[in-house]
Amino acid sequence: MIGWYPKEKEVLDKLLEEYLKPAANSKKIQKSKQEAHGIVVPHAGYEYSGAIAGKAYALLENSEFKRAVVLGPSHYQGFYGVRAFSKADTPMGSLEIIKNNFENLDYEHSVSNQLPFLKKLGFKEVLPLIIGDLNDQDAENLAGDISKLDAAFIFSTDLSHFLKYEDASKIDKKTINILKNLDLEKWHNLDACGKFPLRVMMHLCKLQGWKPKLLEYKNSGDITGDKNRVVGYASLVF
Repeated sequence: MIGWYPKEKEVLDKLLEEYLKPAANSKKIQKSKQEAHGIVVPHAGYEYSGAIAGKAYALLENSEFKRAVVLGPSHYQGFYGVRAFSKADTPMGSLEIIKNNFENLDYEHSVSNQLPFLKKLGFKEVLPLIIGDLNDQDAENLAGDISKLDAAFIFSTDLSHFLKYEDASKIDKKTINILKNLDLEKWHNLDACGKFPLRVMMHLCKLQGWKPKLLEYKNSGDITGDKNRVVGYASLVF
């Protein structure tokens, strides 16, 4: 696999089926499906984190939602506020962009890596948002704005980066507990590249009365066997 995911339509489609089917059949997923308003998913290359993301996306299979809001961190440009894609293309076809007034940004893998999952699941429209730095008030305001949309909410983040396996597991557990408890006072302690999108997520869940639940946690050491410098991945549902 070259890049973040296969660019051949048939290969990508088959891979997504592999990620979604085992997850959709698990009892834990079936129990959570009815309460899925949104998910938190990783955004590494699919060979590393695709199956973990698939466990969350399986909750949106046959969902009543046909629109999604995707929020991911900016890895390539530093800025304050929010940017949006002007188009949402995948090897499996395009999704329509939900009308918005955000300044455009052409590329960000934390967001674009989510689009094939949404296309595979039959979503029609998407609002792909790249989140820069946000203070707490602006994060709360953004949460209030997107809460008005009849849409599924996708928050994209990886967890700790390049720690030893045991250290990463301990630190990631703390991050996951902060998210599960919606503990905004400890937001600064999040060890996650998507901490600003997660700030929005925490406000959104508080506003709507939703409670995040952990579906799966792994790090790259569980997948590659190299436990010296790992990246943490988690999928949650709310």
